[in-house]
Amino acid sequence: MTQQTATSQPEGSQPNRLICEKSPYLLQHAHNPVDWYAWGPEAFEAAARENKPIFLSIGYATCHWCHVMERESFEDGQVAALMNEAFISIKVDREERPDIDQVYMRVCQMLTGSGGWPLTILMTPDKRPFFAGTYLPKGDRFGQMGMLHLIPRTRELWQERHGDILKSAEEIIAALEKVSPVSAGEMTASTLDAAFEELGSRFDSEHGGFGRAPKFPTPHTLLFLLRYWKRTGSQLALEMTEKTLCAMRRGGIYDHVGFGFHRYSTDAEWLAPHFEKMLYDQALLTMAYSEAYQATRKEEYARTTREILEYVSRMLTSPESGFFSAEDADSEGEEGKFYLWRKDEIHLILAPEEAALVVQAFNVSRQGNFVEQGRADGSGENILHQTATLPNIAAGLGISEEELESRWGAARQKLFARREKRVHPLLDDKVLTDWNGLMIAALANAAQSLNEPRYAEAAQRAADFILERMRAPGGGLLHRYREGQAAVAGNLDDYVFMAWGLIELYEANFNVKNLEAAIELNAYAHEHFWDKQTGGFYFTADNQEEVLIRAREIYDGAVPSGNSVALLNLLRLARMTGREDLEEKAAQLVTAFGASIKQSPAAYTQWMVALDFATGPAFEVVVSGDPQAEDTRAMLKALRSEYLPSKVILLRPGGQGTNEIIRLAGFTRDQAMLDGKATAYVCQNFRCHLPTTDIQQMMEFLHTGKL
Repeated sequence: MTQQTATSQPEGSQPNRLICEKSPYLLQHAHNPVDWYAWGPEAFEAAARENKPIFLSIGYATCHWCHVMERESFEDGQVAALMNEAFISIKVDREERPDIDQVYMRVCQMLTGSGGWPLTILMTPDKRPFFAGTYLPKGDRFGQMGMLHLIPRTRELWQERHGDILKSAEEIIAALEKVSPVSAGEMTASTLDAAFEELGSRFDSEHGGFGRAPKFPTPHTLLFLLRYWKRTGSQLALEMTEKTLCAMRRGGIYDHVGFGFHRYSTDAEWLAPHFEKMLYDQALLTMAYSEAYQATRKEEYARTTREILEYVSRMLTSPESGFFSAEDADSEGEEGKFYLWRKDEIHLILAPEEAALVVQAFNVSRQGNFVEQGRADGSGENILHQTATLPNIAAGLGISEEELESRWGAARQKLFARREKRVHPLLDDKVLTDWNGLMIAALANAAQSLNEPRYAEAAQRAADFILERMRAPGGGLLHRYREGQAAVAGNLDDYVFMAWGLIELYEANFNVKNLEAAIELNAYAHEHFWDKQTGGFYFTADNQEEVLIRAREIYDGAVPSGNSVALLNLLRLARMTGREDLEEKAAQLVTAFGASIKQSPAAYTQWMVALDFATGPAFEVVVSGDPQAEDTRAMLKALRSEYLPSKVILLRPGGQGTNEIIRLAGFTRDQAMLDGKATAYVCQNFRCHLPTTDIQQMMEFLHTGKL
């Protein structure tokens, strides 16, 4: 295969300052004729010295429209000459510096009513914005101002109406400081009902998912619905979850040949994806499918989980065991080119019987279904997708499901081998701590639900890498690693997502160092990110670079917010350690944002996951026994085989291991084995059942909650 890299550049082009950076996105622009700076003192000092405004451009390596704007404008000599004369130009990777992106995206949304990437900001040398937009064409187009118009107009205003620009920047900052998503209030179980009703009103009963096109996976919404089903017995909650999971798995948003999910669907049917693949989507969707398997025991969900993790292992795992960030949507300058198939191509690759199966099962036609790629002879490219279930496809072909799966498996391998010879999309090979935390959590979750220890082993290797190689001198976390260099101060998501992963990993392998590390990261977050005035966590720490304002994020978007993940971490750690101070901190966090979240709870589904745990019933289970003994293993397997999301599990293993867990969870001191047998101690709402060596009785306690 040919893998595109961030350093692939036109021959003979001269590099700019970005050539010294590690970010794949910045390196993509390192040979532009624009005199780019990276974010830092050098750029701001130059802007002040030369009395120039700053052109801030924010994007990321796998952003399609970022590539388009680069080709149209930043690689264009005319545009570059104007930019170099009028501006000090700064390029920022939003994934490397989410703290910068977060603030200026908020500015863009406030000024324009929308946002997106590439994000374009014009600002003063002291970082105060006075203009915001997203993608800008080279020339004016359909009423939209282009770069050739914007640049000279800005230069004219900067020179002739400088005072007006400064006044506008001051007004924007003042308005920004007043904008707050935060208002205090209480949340109760009724908030869960409101979130469910809101999701039900937006559910697409025909195609699955929520709302209209474009459709995003938002797996944490499905995690909430599964918990709501478990809490209430609502079949509608389960139906919405399963309809969405099945539709995504069978649609074009799923890579049927190489596995893994694309970013989102551009249509309501999950057919035509935006083709980039992000690590965080793979992680969160792994959790959704593995939990759905626990809840339903349907093999399709287990198979999808394994396939996602096979893709992550093959394409997104670094030699050092961390996880890379993403694969681009584009290859050879065309979006989706790597993933599309012509009908005649399939017939050339496969035997007639195999080709017939693929054509029928995956809706392949001569004219194709990807309209951008139509050919002069009328043939077109196809996105492989299923519109029928496996049993129906098998019945249509007159074969059994087993035979269908066997034939498709052989055909898929041939298609995969042929596709590997194509030019691959860019691999964004930076390692981000927060997204790695999500992937560690997903692997540990799958290890438990599928009874696959190898997934926990991969998660442990990644956790060890992050905790050993991505540490700051003062003991905190660093955000980004690439080519041997760890840099950029960690943000809230780095700490709480890693703590999430470590909590899940502890429950998968009961390595006490994982629980201890989760407790330490939680403590660091409280010390440096907690708002001591009104509660909640800031996105940036009190000991790192300041960027205009310190924001507290609560919206659960493509990934959950740091505050919502922190809430569940606090609750779980409180129950695992018996620490009332953590329980109290969780209560303060709920109150800090309660009124805001209650206005539209379906926008905060990871909060609803945590609130479900907080309102109970939730259980603490201590298993006392030799982890290698058959009875202990059987007891743990029973706990993991059923869908019981509102529980924490501790292992009191005996020997030195007992001392280690007692040090973190003192209440386990007296929870020893009975008669030398594996023993379960099940507690709920600060009350405990009598210990039992009987697995069936343990499960009855968990199902009924009765003493």
